[in-house]
Amino acid sequence: MSHGRSSSHVRSHKKLHGWSPDQNQWNEKLYPFWEKGDPRWKDCWRGGKVVARLTSDSPALVGSNVTFTVTLQFPRCQKEDNDSNIVYDRNCRNAEFGPTYVYNWTKWIDDCGWENCTSNNTHNVFPDGRPFPHHPGWRRRNFVYLFHTVGQYYQKTGGSSAIVSINTTNITLGKQMMVVSVYRRGHRTYVPVATASGIYVVTDQIPLYVNLSQKNDRNASDSVFIKDSPITFDVKIHDPSHYLNNSAISYKWDYGDGSGSFISNSPISTHTYTLQGNFSLNLTVQAIIPVPCGPATPTPPLPTSPGKNTPDGGCHIYRYGHYKTTISIVEGILQVNIIQMTSVQMTVAQGENSLVDFVVTCQGSLPTDACTIVSDPTCQVSQNVVCDPVEVTDQCLLTIRRAFNEPGTYCVNITLGDDASQALTSALISVNGAPGSSSRTVEGVLIASGFLVAFVIIVSLLLYKRYKEYKPIERSAEQAVNREGLSVYFNNVKAVLFPGNNERDPLLKSKPGIV
Repeated sequence: MSHGRSSSHVRSHKKLHGWSPDQNQWNEKLYPFWEKGDPRWKDCWRGGKVVARLTSDSPALVGSNVTFTVTLQFPRCQKEDNDSNIVYDRNCRNAEFGPTYVYNWTKWIDDCGWENCTSNNTHNVFPDGRPFPHHPGWRRRNFVYLFHTVGQYYQKTGGSSAIVSINTTNITLGKQMMVVSVYRRGHRTYVPVATASGIYVVTDQIPLYVNLSQKNDRNASDSVFIKDSPITFDVKIHDPSHYLNNSAISYKWDYGDGSGSFISNSPISTHTYTLQGNFSLNLTVQAIIPVPCGPATPTPPLPTSPGKNTPDGGCHIYRYGHYKTTISIVEGILQVNIIQMTSVQMTVAQGENSLVDFVVTCQGSLPTDACTIVSDPTCQVSQNVVCDPVEVTDQCLLTIRRAFNEPGTYCVNITLGDDASQALTSALISVNGAPGSSSRTVEGVLIASGFLVAFVIIVSLLLYKRYKEYKPIERSAEQAVNREGLSVYFNNVKAVLFPGNNERDPLLKSKPGIV
């Protein structure tokens, strides 16, 4: 089975459950072995080359299971049918087809049958001579998969894909190699069709990562966050085999700002930084894992940490995971409010649009850009988007003037942003009066955040497709809209998304303080 490899590697690893050592004999007449570059690979499959894709859910904590998946990719215009035969895909474009089947294994099996094929020892046996398991769907298992790692092998039949899980208790820590050889059913022998290999990792450190998020943060991936606004830390432990399900897990945080250590049993925590600067965040995760007790022999007690609960009775082992990162805390826009909405009186000669001034204030740092999104009363159908830079030098108080083509009810969203943050406020306004009239009036109310959820999602996707620098805003269900945010890239978005809009000059800069 080792094909010339030294057996010393086999002895360096303990036995894997259900796996066999490489020293077993291989039936090379039934399962020929071809080296890389052998010319026979060119003719092993009709109509092209089969590619095997090997993936795993590594890294794996020692003691847990690691799962490998092999998927076969057939040549263009070939596919597996419901009986696991390989057929030509008649929906494939620009292709010429011959017979329906590439490989009609169902017909061959019907001619042979389980008993005949087994008794004459030509099929339905693995390379080491052991018979195939007689599964109810054995007729659809026309591929043989040979998994090989740490000097041991595992044999499995299947269709165009196969999955194998192994326990890592007896696997040496570090990087290991998994190699898979795939054979297809032939008339006299099994034919090699593909090989694949991949690295997997076994570790004694709990694999984990942490998602950091913050309301009004413009770009969570840059590790820059806002002062005086809580940051949410969400710990994700990589445990696909659920090895830690019955473990007692604790999380010890050090936020790096002198606030001390914080221990919790929850994977989610929040912390607010009240100073600007760079801070080193440290997390230690401890898992107390219950395991079967060994023979009753005098052994020193396992170390315990003060204040930690251990599983009731039995034995246990300790595993730890660590996370470290550095984050920057800066000033940012914490809140935006519309404090006044005023209708601007216009004469007929000045145009047919209704102009409305929105007086906006904010808390925190001064904004550098503003965006107004006007939509229908449901806040879901966007009608107009205007985004431009703003200059605020003293205090966060500015007037944003926007035009409305005709009377009606509109949902208006105003976003203020700077390099690190963004915040949003919203209002529902009613524009009254006939077109061309100078006596139009405006009535408006602030609206709740729940009413805007779908709108924010739709507009966010719209802006992101056009400008890659857009980042979504984190939102809590109980927070009002005037604490929401929406990040945009400001470069004449209206002209791109709404070329037919009639608002000719949304920024009337003839009056100081109006944008």
